[in-house]
Amino acid sequence: MLAIVCADCGESARGKLHGADLREADLCRADLCRADFSGSDLCGADLYGADLHGATLHGADLRGADLNRAILHKANLHRANLRGADLRWADLREADLHGATLRGADLRGATLHWADLSEADLSRATLHWADLHVADLSRATLHWADLHGADLRWATLHGADLHGADLRGTLTDGAIGLPKEQL
Repeated sequence: MLAIVCADCGESARGKLHGADLREADLCRADLCRADFSGSDLCGADLYGADLHGATLHGADLRGADLNRAILHKANLHRANLRGADLRWADLREADLHGATLRGADLRGATLHWADLSEADLSRATLHWADLHVADLSRATLHWADLHGADLRWATLHGADLHGADLRGTLTDGAIGLPKEQL
């Protein structure tokens, strides 16, 4: 895995990436555990398979970023912009995505156990076969989202807007707050 190192002193730059301009950066398979990318611009960045376990991406701009197979376990993506991002097969277990923008994002096969997606915008997102088991989707917007075959067992959906969402084949046993007319 690639590790980001300061060119001047050779030390790890993990804690020094707050507000960085990393547009289109090649961080494929990089070791970025616990890095602080708060407010950073990562538009179009290649983070395929990157290890961002416990990283802080609060308010980061990740529009169109490739996060396919990235490890974002316990990452803070609070209010991050992930519009159109590729999150296929990403590990987002226990991630904080509260208020994040995921419009048009591809989350096919992503693991989101215990993830906080409250107040997130997942309009037109693709969540085929995504694992949202015990996820919090309270007050989330899922207009026209494709949840075909997703696992929503024991997920919290109080106040979620599922207008036009495709719930065919979705597992909903124990889902909390899912209106019967949505099934």
